[in-house]
Amino acid sequence: MDEMKYEKIADANSRAEAEVIESFLEAEGIDVELIEESISHSAYAVATARVEVFVPREKVKKALKLLEPFDDIQPDEDEKDE
Repeated sequence: MDEMKYEKIADANSRAEAEVIESFLEAEGIDVELIEESISHSAYAVATARVEVFVPREKVKKALKLLEPFDDIQPDEDEKDE
């Protein structure tokens, strides 16, 4: 199996927040993939579902540097090691 080519760099609190991060990073030339857990089995609407933000491994350092002013969205050090 191929090694994963993307790495998680952030968790957004909503799809809207994730799309702002995506636009910001893409404007800086960094490809972004957003992953949102499906909640289709729930009978209730969830207003804010967490969205994970992934970038290519070779762009992780640059992306994290760009997101430093928004450090509340970056995963804890323990999460980076998983």
